[in-house]
Amino acid sequence: MSALPARGPAAGRAVPGSIAAAQWAQIRAAAPQPAATIQRYLQRLAAFLAPGSVDAAENALRQFARWMITDAGLDSIAAVRRDDIEDYKVWLAAQPRAGGQTITAETHRQRIRTVRAFFERIIEWDWPDAPPRNPVIAGDIPKKPEPLPKFLDDRDAARLMAAARASADPRDRLVVELLARTGMRAGELAGLEADAVVRIGAGHWLRIPLGKLRNDRYVPLHPELTELLAAWTAANLEHIRRHKRLVADHRGPLDRYLIGRVVSRVARAAGVPGVHPHRLRHTLATQAINRGMRLEAIAALLGHRKMEMTLIYARIANRVVADEYAAVSAKIDALYGQPPALPADYESAGMARLRREAHARMLGNGLCTRPADLDCRLESACETCAYFRTGTEFLPILIRQRDHARDHGQTDRAALFDGLIHRAEAAPATTDTARS
Repeated sequence: MSALPARGPAAGRAVPGSIAAAQWAQIRAAAPQPAATIQRYLQRLAAFLAPGSVDAAENALRQFARWMITDAGLDSIAAVRRDDIEDYKVWLAAQPRAGGQTITAETHRQRIRTVRAFFERIIEWDWPDAPPRNPVIAGDIPKKPEPLPKFLDDRDAARLMAAARASADPRDRLVVELLARTGMRAGELAGLEADAVVRIGAGHWLRIPLGKLRNDRYVPLHPELTELLAAWTAANLEHIRRHKRLVADHRGPLDRYLIGRVVSRVARAAGVPGVHPHRLRHTLATQAINRGMRLEAIAALLGHRKMEMTLIYARIANRVVADEYAAVSAKIDALYGQPPALPADYESAGMARLRREAHARMLGNGLCTRPADLDCRLESACETCAYFRTGTEFLPILIRQRDHARDHGQTDRAALFDGLIHRAEAAPATTDTARS
């Protein structure tokens, strides 16, 4: 393995005079071999990872190299053993961050995972400075929490949109409507090229560039959004051409931070606190699944590569749970003497089942749940058959069937059982011998 020059990808990215540049200088002076190995590794990562991912890896491995030198007294990557990693985990968890607190659980998880991937790859690549086995095991990586995405309910979403449309700055409305109607990430919105709007068939589509998952996609544009973009383009055509970005005006193009400030400003005007661009993405997905959009279509809209990423919204908008809860709530409200607060035309799956059961016919050993509006040629077939016989021993069942029919408004069946009851009461009791 040949060592890279001092200004490899890791050192080259650091701004001269910055803390990162000073730390790399210390690492190279104290342990030139680990510094060269890490710089070579980062150079390989740059060939297949996004620049942001390479920067994150550089930061994590720089901190790991500092720990090797200052705390573990190691001057070789190959010398790292399993017990060293146990010490590193304790050291990492205690590292400070802004505000006097220790690093977050997500930062801790990301750095451990980065170090494990580093060892895994250099071992796979047979690098001379690689240890005989990976000292970082899968169990070292803290489990990632799975909180549900935070989204705006319909009321707050409507208030936010109203505030965006009332803004004196047309860019505010464009940013909020693009995020809310397409589910784009802030970085994807900032990267929209000047010719991102295309016409396919009878509709207009938006080509969203490479984003977080390194994929681009087309999403359909709402007619109102098409008109909004046409007006924006006509008013800012010169700036769009100069900056080669769709959302650009005399102030220049947008970046993720400007987009975040726009959304926060509009949210404050709407009286909806805590809104950021990604929350609008979660809101669109939740709105879509609540209104019956298929998960596959939502995945395509959001640019998800794996269905597991989309299924999380199904946990938020579980219509089966909502329907069953609505049905049970109506019963509980009745128990507490409160009128149900459901719209007149609302009927959940559970309520529909209850309605069908309200018209059920009571049989000798169960219920017929055929809807009342469907004909049945076998209606009371046995009771009306010429070979049907009954007697006093069946009176309890006949009376229950007659009463059930009366309670459910089945007048014809009630009359039928009334006649059978009268016949049974008038007939002598049958015996087993007579019946056989």
